Amino acid sequence: MLKSVWNFLKRHKKKCLFLGTVLGGVYILGKYGQKKIREIQEREAAEYIAQARRQYHFESNQRTCNMTVLSMLPTLRDALMQQLNSENLTALLKNRPSNKLEIWEDLKIISFTRSIVAVYSTCMLVVLLRVQLNIIGGYIYLDNAAVGKNGTTLLAPPEVQQQYLSSIQHLLGDGLTELITVVKQAVQKILGSVSLKHSLSLLELEQKLKEIRKITEQHTSSSWTDKTGSKSLLCQYMMPDEETPLAIQACGLTAGDITTIKLLNETRDMLESPDFSTVLNTCLNRGFSRLLDNMAEFFRPTEQDLNHSDSINSLSSVSLPLAKIIPIINGQIHSVCSETPSHFVQDLLMMEQVKDFAANVYEAFSTPQQLEK
Repeated sequence: MLKSVWNFLKRHKKKCLFLGTVLGGVYILGKYGQKKIREIQEREAAEYIAQARRQYHFESNQRTCNMTVLSMLPTLRDALMQQLNSENLTALLKNRPSNKLEIWEDLKIISFTRSIVAVYSTCMLVVLLRVQLNIIGGYIYLDNAAVGKNGTTLLAPPEVQQQYLSSIQHLLGDGLTELITVVKQAVQKILGSVSLKHSLSLLELEQKLKEIRKITEQHTSSSWTDKTGSKSLLCQYMMPDEETPLAIQACGLTAGDITTIKLLNETRDMLESPDFSTVLNTCLNRGFSRLLDNMAEFFRPTEQDLNHSDSINSLSSVSLPLAKIIPIINGQIHSVCSETPSHFVQDLLMMEQVKDFAANVYEAFSTPQQLEK
């Protein structure tokens, strides 16, 4: 039996060698294919885990953004109420002073200015913090992903994070003061000559606010210019010009200072982008619309008004004297700058445009390939 098998193999030696080679090759290719499939599966699993981890970090970062906005609103409100103190004027009016009309005129300008600046600064705070916390969030994600790798240097160490995020104080300090000055001038121009006895409908009030916005948003500062030499508009209230205190200290800058300046420049580039301008303008439109919605409660027509009016447009059917509108708009700051999630703040935080913009910023700064560009 064995001899016959041996003779068979000798007679067909070439065929057997060929068959053995083919089978061996198939076996080796099969093993190689299995190895490659396993590598692809492992790589896909690693990419999925990394993507899931990044998504989780992004969502956690957005919750941090929301909580940070809410935590800073009392500071913003206090700063506004300190610089535009209408309560003192209201207290004076209770004593029936001889210059009552003059105080009412001051109260008119301060009340409108305060609520309008509250809308502007709250919208700016929401969008600016979205930019800052997603830039720094992207760097923190990359730092966390690099933990354990030899020779890695933190892109955003804690001291840099603190120094960078402290730049928000410009909006709450010098930027806010400058914004108040500009809005106050616009309010004076549009409402200064309007009599306290003059009645305005909600529709007419909306038109006045549009005129004030137009003047405010066309105002430019000689100290703020973008890289093409054309002047920016609302960005000047959110960040100081490029001659920052850190940059002025030409010598003696630490590595952390240099990293902070880099982060600030990246933020400034983001603020000057068309996308940021679009998102901020959308927020402002929503903010002023919500302000008017809040005030609409006081312009509701009575049953008598409805019976005597042929018009079904409630926006123009009810008018109030400006003297009655002043206390209404004066109190809006408590709704606009509320640390408890009011409809006003909730609208801004939940806007899809803000969420999409935040995702784009985070994507740009949490991807190594993007940072290398």
